[in-house]
Amino acid sequence: MIFLSLFITFFKIGLFGFGGGYGMLSLIQHETVESHHWLSTAEFTDIVAISQMTPGPIGINSATYCGYTAIHNAGLGETMAILGSVTATFALVLPSLILMILISRMFMKYMNTPLVQSIFKGLRPAVVGLLAAATLLLCNKENFSTPTENPWQFFISCALLIATAFGTGYLKINPIRMICYTGVAGLLLLY
Repeated sequence: MIFLSLFITFFKIGLFGFGGGYGMLSLIQHETVESHHWLSTAEFTDIVAISQMTPGPIGINSATYCGYTAIHNAGLGETMAILGSVTATFALVLPSLILMILISRMFMKYMNTPLVQSIFKGLRPAVVGLLAAATLLLCNKENFSTPTENPWQFFISCALLIATAFGTGYLKINPIRMICYTGVAGLLLLY
């Protein structure tokens, strides 16, 4: 039963997840953490971190790890957890595959029409909103702590966020280097 629910959930996310993987993160978190309670917020945060560091699209990586973790947390064993990761990944990719097969020919024919251009202009702000929501959802207590609970962790986490945004956005430092720099800084300052 959980496999069917997993398939339907990730198929729905794949169908409505505009804006790529980062746009899907808020949908994935809502479904896996809040709606179905397959994962805790801390587990989802770890999954996002791992998904960003592993090769491949973050949405697909997140689906793979979420599927695995959801089945593993249900206590169904290692083999079934692997099947859960395959189920979630396939369900997430399937809508895009179907839609691309169905509309690729029509899109090439009509992509320069005012109607199609208007649709894409309307989708752009929604994609930015989904990306902003994904960012804000990760700015939580599990990642930053709070000024009252652990002020040192809170201020160091905020400083690392600002330094990373400045480093990648303004100084154009390679994101992989920034991951390494902030990882070392976190290890030295928060351990």
